[in-house]
Amino acid sequence: MNDLDEMRRRVADGRGFFAALDQSGGSTPSALDHYGVPRSAYRSDEEMFRLIHEMRVRIMTAPAFTGERILGAILFVGTMDGAVAGVPTPTFLWRERGIVPFVKVDQGLEDEADGVQVMKPMPDLAPTLARARDLGVFGTKARSAIHRASKDGIAAVVDQQFEVGEQVSRAGLTPILEAEVLIDSPDKAAAEAMLRDALLRGLDALPEGRQVILKLTLPEQPDLYRAVAAHDRVDRVVALSGGYSQDEACARLRRNHQMIASFSRALIGGLRVGMTDAEFDAALGEAIARVYAASVEKTSA
Repeated sequence: MNDLDEMRRRVADGRGFFAALDQSGGSTPSALDHYGVPRSAYRSDEEMFRLIHEMRVRIMTAPAFTGERILGAILFVGTMDGAVAGVPTPTFLWRERGIVPFVKVDQGLEDEADGVQVMKPMPDLAPTLARARDLGVFGTKARSAIHRASKDGIAAVVDQQFEVGEQVSRAGLTPILEAEVLIDSPDKAAAEAMLRDALLRGLDALPEGRQVILKLTLPEQPDLYRAVAAHDRVDRVVALSGGYSQDEACARLRRNHQMIASFSRALIGGLRVGMTDAEFDAALGEAIARVYAASVEKTSA
């Protein structure tokens, strides 16, 4: 079995979850703040990205950060292009840790219109995909945001997600389509039902041989996305934490039998730069164990 086939098997059938380490320019200062690095600690974007890369390397080299419980890791482009222990990051993840590498490719969001935020244009998408493929990356992630239960707005989000996904598929990578319903949406449950229906229509229209992964907000109605997860064009449905605490995110995840985690802050939010290596490794190990359990050990709704 070649690497690509083994990665697909791990992603589609493995027991575990995805780690989201893809904070980009807009969210990096907040991520560093939570890690205990104040904005006064850096004076340029270059210094900021160096510090966030050091944080990510510390996470990726921790003893618990392995394929035993983590199936995939979503990277920021700068992390993908960087190195861990002198090895290209995607190679380190797959060869040294047994974790399937993905990369975030969107360039942020447009202003809200019709209750949603679609993605900004991605003029560098083609070269980024080519570079990712050459580095051994398996797939991509691109995020849109849904604020309200707007049928037309949600349709626009889903249409754009599948259009970008098609470009990714043609480049030989597997797309994660992320349509995030914000957890403070005033009509979150209604928006999620509209999103489910729009996703099913998009999946039905995919040609044979096209596979996608979906990254979705933990829904108000447990198992809302069961039919989506069962679709033969879907390799996996992963859940974003979206601002829920680790306790709340894990509790909701346990009630969704067809979803595994793809958490960011709910996974690494307890880590601090001032921790000793032993404290850091213990805190990350405990978080990984909790998120893994919520991904594979389900409860009744």
